[in-house]
Amino acid sequence: MGPEIERRAAAAEIRAAGRKLEGYAATFGTEARIGSFVETIASGAFAASLADGGDKLALVDHDPARVLARTRSGTLRLAEDARGLAFSLDVPDTQAGRDVLALAERGDLGGMSFAFKVRPDGERWSGNRRELRSVDLAEVSIVQAWPAYDGTTITARSRPVLELPDAGLRRVLARWRA
Repeated sequence: MGPEIERRAAAAEIRAAGRKLEGYAATFGTEARIGSFVETIASGAFAASLADGGDKLALVDHDPARVLARTRSGTLRLAEDARGLAFSLDVPDTQAGRDVLALAERGDLGGMSFAFKVRPDGERWSGNRRELRSVDLAEVSIVQAWPAYDGTTITARSRPVLELPDAGLRRVLARWRA
């Protein structure tokens, strides 16, 4: 049995541009307290996964029934730059797509999240600090969440929005913020 899929949420920058959403699903070097440890993402952590040509999805709240885009069809574009994992997706004319676009335009989106597995030797531990150095990216999700990773803001055409909790991280964040 391989490594478990992990999810991380972030207050990520999202901009609505016509029927496209753009921004960052993850940022490098930003500390996040995950339960009893502190985690950061190293520059280049997504590079091997992006280069492997595997299909990556864009979902709403990690729900496979609410697909927004995918790399295989070209409706989701992912790339690493100096700041983090950048994304651009074409919003579909579906109920989920219309809902997300309306929330983005109002500035009501909470954040981005991503699901991953750590590659062999893809993490480095030092005491209670973990650095993700190489991960297999499964998907990115638009969520209404409090972020695990701070450092960026959610925007619709540069208007900031609130940070709300990711359903998958509520329990961890409740302990962290207590």
